[in-house]
Amino acid sequence: MNRFAAISRPLAATARVQVARSAIASRSAVQIRNYSSEHGEETFEHFTERFVKFFDNVDDVFELQRGLNNAFGYDLVPAPSVIAAALKASRRVNDYATAVRVFEGLKVKTGSETVYKQYLDEIAPLKNELGIQTKEELGL
Repeated sequence: MNRFAAISRPLAATARVQVARSAIASRSAVQIRNYSSEHGEETFEHFTERFVKFFDNVDDVFELQRGLNNAFGYDLVPAPSVIAAALKASRRVNDYATAVRVFEGLKVKTGSETVYKQYLDEIAPLKNELGIQTKEELGL
């Protein structure tokens, strides 16, 4: 009987730890749900302002690419002012390839050749000033 008691005590302790861990996990999942329900809707104007400010303060390529990933990750096409700020940031950190990729991302996000052309027409003066060409203009 002593052997059985010696074996069962550690098993019981392990079971208590497992129950405690599952209780903590279930409480934290509830907290995450509660926190996520407190966020409000972001307007398009606030989105635009936030990303223009972000790209104006970019100091390195990692931040630039992270910002582009976030901006293009939303279910909307960024405003031309956001695209312009991203292009300026890419030239500021001296990353021409990312500048070209901004146009690739824009083309995918617009989903329409006519809307993409409208964006290109609006950004054309800045594009020429910065010396950036699209993938198609580069012949790639």
